[in-house]
Amino acid sequence: MVDRVMMIAGEASGDLHGSGVVRELKRRVPSIDVFGMGGDKMEAEGMELIYHMSSLCLMGFVEVLKNIPMIRSVEQKLERLLEQRKPAVVVLIDYPGFNLRFARKAKEHGVKVLYYISPQVWAWNKGRVKKMKRVVDKMDVVFPFEVDIYTQENIDVEFVGHPLAETLRSSCSRESFFQKHKFNVSNKLLGLFPGSRPQEIKDILPTLVAAASKLQRIHSVQVAIGVAPNLSLDLYNRFTRGDCSITLIENGTYDLMEHSDAIIVASGTATLESGWFGTPMVVVYRTSPVTYFIGRLLVNVPHIGLVNIVARKPVVPEFVQHEMNPENLVNSVSRILQDEAYAQAMRTELSIVKKKLGAPGASGRVADGIIALGQAA
Repeated sequence: MVDRVMMIAGEASGDLHGSGVVRELKRRVPSIDVFGMGGDKMEAEGMELIYHMSSLCLMGFVEVLKNIPMIRSVEQKLERLLEQRKPAVVVLIDYPGFNLRFARKAKEHGVKVLYYISPQVWAWNKGRVKKMKRVVDKMDVVFPFEVDIYTQENIDVEFVGHPLAETLRSSCSRESFFQKHKFNVSNKLLGLFPGSRPQEIKDILPTLVAAASKLQRIHSVQVAIGVAPNLSLDLYNRFTRGDCSITLIENGTYDLMEHSDAIIVASGTATLESGWFGTPMVVVYRTSPVTYFIGRLLVNVPHIGLVNIVARKPVVPEFVQHEMNPENLVNSVSRILQDEAYAQAMRTELSIVKKKLGAPGASGRVADGIIALGQAA
């Protein structure tokens, strides 16, 4: 029987998806000891947090370089736990910069490694797949096109479906949502999702607010921001004061995604979440010039939005760096709001993306894989 599992997640999406795996492990083996690095959701399901992921919520090459001593300290303590607590399996969730290094440490200690939610090797470094073969015992991937990438290198891989299929649902009707937040049912609603990291809010939200302000004047559109659960309202308030009337929505991300008429969303998991609800959107992103320059040298994909990547074509418009400006956003969102045929075509394409994410039950399938891998050790 598998009695100890170490898990490592370093971002909000990893915490969400990891919490489902912790829950399913506890259902199958109530006495199992799950420990490592994660967030509030994983802890709530019964995982012992050695480190809270907020201590390593870093973005971009420059930010990481500044914090190398702290990162090394965390790595060293977690490595000591491999020796002291001897987990049967180490489960690594996305977060490749940290997790691929730690995979090597785990293998040096003779611990089986299951990697859940693949590093985006298809975007930035397919050559790394060969190296991953030496440090990963099993890949559990969430996009069907990723299977071939690992199969070609004879890595044990399983498409488990996307965990979003388990959690994506709104809690109320459009009517009750509008009533709760005092929106006018006669006016359309624009949802803003500027990211889940403090630096993303600083880099992206001011431009979104500028565009939203103009859209309010042109279309009388109502504007709301989906507040990330790990961020404070004070951070958002710093950028939303002014002539634009904006409602901050806490604990209602999926409600806002479903009931908005259009969305502006920062590249990341939130694009898939918005796409799941079929809401027409514009994808944006901006980071430091140095980080962007290095990223352009390493990344080789035609799109940044996950809905476009899964669709393998431009289903929704994208604006990155200097192209992410109020004029482009106003024009793009205006078309969604005014051209119903255009908006409906986007909804149809997004419904196809949703089907590609697979059936619910990813967390249970991952938990079964962890237990099987541990028993084979």
